[in-house]
Amino acid sequence: MRSCQMPELLSSAFLHNLIHTYGLWVLFLVVMAESMGVPMPGETVLVSAALYAGATHGLNLVHVIAVAAAGAIIGDNIGYLIGHTIGLKLLTKYGRYIRLDEGRLKVGQYLFLKHGGKIVFFGRFVAFLRAFAAVLAGANRMNWPHFLLMNAAGGICWATLFGCGAYFFGERIKAVAGPLSLAFLLIALVAVAAGFVFFRHHEKELELRARAALPDRP
Repeated sequence: MRSCQMPELLSSAFLHNLIHTYGLWVLFLVVMAESMGVPMPGETVLVSAALYAGATHGLNLVHVIAVAAAGAIIGDNIGYLIGHTIGLKLLTKYGRYIRLDEGRLKVGQYLFLKHGGKIVFFGRFVAFLRAFAAVLAGANRMNWPHFLLMNAAGGICWATLFGCGAYFFGERIKAVAGPLSLAFLLIALVAVAAGFVFFRHHEKELELRARAALPDRP
């Protein structure tokens, strides 16, 4: 018996059947799980749900967008909590094994203090960051009200953009969604590489700034 392959599991027919059978619960649970840090095809399921709504009118587009946004917001907040509790303790205890000493951990917190909102908002549109931005924000002790605001804004914009795109442009959105996500990923990788180079040349300066800005944080 031939084993199922991932492309088959994520085919339009398979996802449409899931959505037809279980409705918006599938969309909510997949998006929420991805936002918590579990590798799941949240964007693919959102596009499929919107395509199903446009083709069959069995779902309401507003409900699709609202459920996807709710799953993103709730999942990200759970991910933030995981990062803030377990993630921070793990980094503090074992970070030295991957060259994350106390000074570098503080620099990470400082960078999230300064730029965490951008990371959380735009991370919603990048596959890797969509799964881990919230956990990283929690582990780096990003201010929660600011996180919640940028997380909600990113989740709503993401759900609206891809939901409306799939609903109004049909299957053609698939030709755009993949390259668009890839473009965001490439931009993120370039930004990370540039940030790494900058960090290597200004590490001591950044550490001094971090200690001055966050004197009471471990």
